[in-house]
Amino acid sequence: MDLVAACRAFVGVSEHGSFTVGAAAVRTAQSVVSRRVAALERHLGERLLNRSSRAATLTPFGRDMLPLARQLVRLADRLEHEAEAVRHRPLRLAVPAAPTGALARLIADAHAAEVLIDPRPAAPAERADLVRSGQVRAALLAAPRAEAEWTVPLGVAAAGDPGGPVHLDTLRPGRADVGRRLRRLWLQPEDDVPHVRDPLARLGDAVGLLPAQLAVARSEAAAAADVLSRDDLLLCSPAEARELGLYWRPLGDLDRGLARGFVLTAADATDPGAARVREVCGPGIARCLGAEEHV
Repeated sequence: MDLVAACRAFVGVSEHGSFTVGAAAVRTAQSVVSRRVAALERHLGERLLNRSSRAATLTPFGRDMLPLARQLVRLADRLEHEAEAVRHRPLRLAVPAAPTGALARLIADAHAAEVLIDPRPAAPAERADLVRSGQVRAALLAAPRAEAEWTVPLGVAAAGDPGGPVHLDTLRPGRADVGRRLRRLWLQPEDDVPHVRDPLARLGDAVGLLPAQLAVARSEAAAAADVLSRDDLLLCSPAEARELGLYWRPLGDLDRGLARGFVLTAADATDPGAARVREVCGPGIARCLGAEEHV
């Protein structure tokens, strides 16, 4: 016996005092409602309703059971409502900062695959905290190239065309630079991670740069302003350089070059929603990141 359906039929008949009207109220055939009420009476072991040709009235037992039956029906309705809401709730996904247009295309790509996502831009450390604490269901976390699902090649952007690969020793201070502001290589907050920052720091030491010449910018815009006005350099992707109107060239001092790497990590490894995002949104994520997809 379907206990919820039986209680729904009992409540409908009780509230309207009629099997005919009660059946219409619960949108079920009268014969089905009659069978369900009878089955509930057998299940509970006592008659709930007195039946006559004109009306259905509660027995003393029925009056005692009616409040509980109503509560069960309300809880069942609430359960169905909550389940529907959860099914249609967007999956909150922590992502790197990206232009609004790129995020909009990612959301649209997901919609086309019948997946609802709610991207939340955040810096690398914050994304890791958000997914660890369960504030988002999944996050694109920074990862070394060898572990990444998506990679973004990094090089150096300059205000003028360098004409070829850029070497960091061109920033090395000379005697004429004493007392002057030194040129810098700016890292964006997204690249302030060990697998990007540390190789650059070691290279800077090797070619004689001062520690202050390798700096993390407050924002991409602030760093680009110093590139344009002070002849600094910006570590970025080719797409970012194009957007800023800068010249992009590879960094010539590292054999394999540098790259941002990303992996999709779920707060709950068994979450099917996160697995679905990986399955159907991989190309959309790659486009949003300006990345190469590996898996």
